[in-house]
Amino acid sequence: MSSKGQMKIFLATDCGSTTSKARFFKKVGDEYRYVASGEAPTTVEAPYENVTLGVRNAIREVEELTGHKLLSPDGIITPSNGENVGVDVYVTTSSAGGGLQMMVSGIIKTMTAESAERAALGAGAIIMDTIAVDDGRADYEKIQAMRFLRPDMLLFAGGVDGGDTSHLTEISQFIKSADPKARFGADYKLPIVYAGNKDARDRINKILGDRFAMTIVDNIRPTLEVENPAPARDAIHELFMEHVMSHAPGYDRLMKWTPIPIMPTPAGEGMMFRVYAESRKKNLIGVGLGGATTNIYSIYDGKFVRSVSANLGMSYSICNVLKETGIKNITRWIPFEVSEEDIYDRLRNKMIRPTTIPQMLDDLIIEHAVAREALRMGFKHHKSLARPLLGAHKLDTGFDKLDSMIDPTKTYINMMNVNCVGGTGGLLSHAPRRVQSALMLSDGFEVEGVTMLFQDSVFMMPHLGVLSTVQRVAAMEIFEKDCLVKLGTCITLSGQTSDVGRTIAEIAMTLPNGETVTKEPAYGTMTRIPLGLDEVAQVDVRPTRGFDVGAGPGHRLKTEVEGGVVGILLDARGRPLELPEDDAERRKMLLDWFTALDAYPEELLKKWR
Repeated sequence: MSSKGQMKIFLATDCGSTTSKARFFKKVGDEYRYVASGEAPTTVEAPYENVTLGVRNAIREVEELTGHKLLSPDGIITPSNGENVGVDVYVTTSSAGGGLQMMVSGIIKTMTAESAERAALGAGAIIMDTIAVDDGRADYEKIQAMRFLRPDMLLFAGGVDGGDTSHLTEISQFIKSADPKARFGADYKLPIVYAGNKDARDRINKILGDRFAMTIVDNIRPTLEVENPAPARDAIHELFMEHVMSHAPGYDRLMKWTPIPIMPTPAGEGMMFRVYAESRKKNLIGVGLGGATTNIYSIYDGKFVRSVSANLGMSYSICNVLKETGIKNITRWIPFEVSEEDIYDRLRNKMIRPTTIPQMLDDLIIEHAVAREALRMGFKHHKSLARPLLGAHKLDTGFDKLDSMIDPTKTYINMMNVNCVGGTGGLLSHAPRRVQSALMLSDGFEVEGVTMLFQDSVFMMPHLGVLSTVQRVAAMEIFEKDCLVKLGTCITLSGQTSDVGRTIAEIAMTLPNGETVTKEPAYGTMTRIPLGLDEVAQVDVRPTRGFDVGAGPGHRLKTEVEGGVVGILLDARGRPLELPEDDAERRKMLLDWFTALDAYPEELLKKWR
């Protein structure tokens, strides 16, 4: 392989559950750029049962588009040999076969078990179940749950270093009695990562070591005040390669093609969100809105949290969104009359035919309504994990107090302090108009204050995330030039009033050409101001009493805002965002917003007025 300073040509693939995707990058002049893509059906299941076939087909499409030879009978040609043969680096991510599926266990569900959840989620896992002493189930129910599920591995945490070990012994006996089996490879031992009280290591290893593949790492919660997920997360990545990928059909060959560990797709996605947020020193919320899952990522004041809502998605899981949120929450986003039975039928058809795309505007608007609810509920789940550590001691007038009174629903994420919200996934990337994506992100997350909105162009964030582990500079350049689609900035006034139509702010915006645009937004309205890519405007917002744009209720804010393909959105609908109860009034308001933002073709919206 070429040295890092000479790396010029990169190939990255992602083995998804249905589609394998190849992305080809190279250095053009003095900058790294995205060149071409290839896609093909994933071949992890019968009759093929060899993931490399789908990967080869996707890469072959790149070869045909570029004339660059990438494949040999033995795999990927590395290092590059001239301008049109081989690559300097080949990396890959994977979620084929359901991705990384884990069980986690801890002593207290809202303390050590929750820390274990955060560590597993940060490693790109889907949590199948969480076992804890106080999870409300009888002993036999816990054993039954562990015996029924077939995870890829188990993360076992609990207790602070030097604390009591009796509960850990109790859980280890449950695990031994249940004797859970691995999903892949009936002949090998289920991997268990033990990341609990270090004083219990010998005892845990004695109970479980003969029957399971034990890996012992530093405690996730060495003290109540400290959470240390990195050692457990690293161990999960290593075991994912050693035990899970090596037993999945064809992955033993794929692993020989790349010297870089295969990374779970969500971990690659989260890695790129994290690299971007940390490099720009921004608080960021990101989402991967998929067909089966909704992954939410937050990088807030240096803390990284990932959550996965495995039952919320836009194709395979679209009826789960309907079930979880209820029909009323979906219809509130639809600006035309439609029966509940009609919505049920449309969403069921989408679930059983997940690759279909909307053919009519009303179908598209219904899907966008479901997406808002998937984002809202996914973010609600995410905030339940993104909160202060329960059980931590805090200094209070000179005394340490057990902070067990923290509201478990209280998150440390303040949307006023979130600088960027971004999304990736087919529904966002392929929205007919970019403003539709901006509106879904704004409504789903209920952004507040001044927030930059962006999205992935052609779904390459997982590819760039794993590439960043090898060539961070190249990954960042490609991300900003070819992956990142800056939608624009949303200026949102937080607060509420019953006086719809009342002016709630005076806004003066100085454009790059020196022109000044003034607006006095009325409560309940949205306004769009054109401001192009890479253009920056100075904005002076003077909210009326009771409304806040980031400087405090009624306080003036002067800042700069960045444009994009959508421009600037002035959101005067208030926060929390509430829609009228009256159906006719609600539909009219939605049509007014869509028309003001040019979100959908006006001639088609007219028929619903």
